[in-house]
Amino acid sequence: MKPALRLGRRPFMLAALAATATRAAAADTLPVIFVHGNGDTAGLWITTAWRFESNGFPHDRLFALDLRYPLAGAVFDRPQPGRSTAAAEMTQLADEVTRVKSLTRAAKVVLVAQSRGGNTARNYLKNGGGAPHVSLAVLCGAVNHGVIVSDEHLVGSEFNGASAFMRDLNSTPGEIVEGVRFVTIRSDANDKYAQPDAKYLGWPGTPTGVGFAGPALAGAENVVMPGIDHRETGYGIAAFPPLFRAVTGLAPTSRAITAEAAPVLNGKVSGFEGDVPTNIGIDGARVTVYRVNPVSAARQGEAMHDRTTGPDGIWGPFTADPASCHEFVLAAPGYPVTHIYRGKLPRSSDLLHLRPKPFTKDDAAAEAVLTMTRPRGYFGAGRDEVSLNGQPVSDVPPGVPTVSTTRFAGATGRTVIGTFNDETIAARTWPVAENHASVIEITG
Repeated sequence: MKPALRLGRRPFMLAALAATATRAAAADTLPVIFVHGNGDTAGLWITTAWRFESNGFPHDRLFALDLRYPLAGAVFDRPQPGRSTAAAEMTQLADEVTRVKSLTRAAKVVLVAQSRGGNTARNYLKNGGGAPHVSLAVLCGAVNHGVIVSDEHLVGSEFNGASAFMRDLNSTPGEIVEGVRFVTIRSDANDKYAQPDAKYLGWPGTPTGVGFAGPALAGAENVVMPGIDHRETGYGIAAFPPLFRAVTGLAPTSRAITAEAAPVLNGKVSGFEGDVPTNIGIDGARVTVYRVNPVSAARQGEAMHDRTTGPDGIWGPFTADPASCHEFVLAAPGYPVTHIYRGKLPRSSDLLHLRPKPFTKDDAAAEAVLTMTRPRGYFGAGRDEVSLNGQPVSDVPPGVPTVSTTRFAGATGRTVIGTFNDETIAARTWPVAENHASVIEITG
């Protein structure tokens, strides 16, 4: 298994005294390993890592695990193509803890886990011998009692509170593991996977047996955040203060991200097995990066970066302009050429992961297709301002936030302005007939 990518990579510019102080501070700081959720990538932790660093947390004490097959199988212990068992995820986490401890010489680590990542962390702590190696587990929107307790739905799934897997995790006193401090962060009532009714799971009118407090654990410090959605419990800006406080014992001085003069970005290109996303690198993917006008998305000058990936899928490093917006052109074998438009990139990271956007059955008839996606949260109708070219989007349902993408189909060669609350990103549309697709990736 390839090691997880490091979160920060920055040019050495510190004076000797400052470098010595930084190493001394790092030596006293337990390393943090971020564990992503079901179907996600380690790249979703990039803004969280930036905020930790911006509040003085040593960048060389921050790590993120990129699980190879991030989607859970239908049954927790049954192998399934393109998906992972609970035991396979636990093994990858155990290997990463061993690697991080060896690298940092730390006695223990801190685990911060989102959604299904909470299952992986808890399984490691209870059944994988992890407790002696972990000081703190922060579980963000974790499905600690499943998303439903049922003998009819999701039978055998690790997301079913009635499964042998979930019953085992919750069989200890206080539902926690002795010797490890536990903190949970959850929404008050806006988490699609912690609802009394199973309508967001596809079974309206069926009681889940879980409810809003499903992510809480009896023996943990349980933090409730009003209004946030399932993904925002870990990846979102609102959850950062309690997350930082849980890890450091201190309140952050700011939720803002402090920009670097010349941030160096890197990451992995990954794709799909069939229609199932993986975090396995794609060989032979060409990544070209342009600086673009923030209003028109027109390219400004020649390409800033152009590289074809090797077997590991790594596409960088690339030195960004922290004051500019960027277009990432991803040409991966077997996929549409995907034009990914992102906002400003303020800090260094090895977690700027890229994935091509396959066409859907509705895309073939369109002249051009653009998808606006929010990987670190959902779009909430009535809660968020979500618009394309100044017009509110129509495909975001009311109620509890449940969707993280919205689609635009129209003419090619035009500018589309995507807005999510106070973040605005401009993109250009490209012809479907020539195998091109556009993506606006919201940062927040």
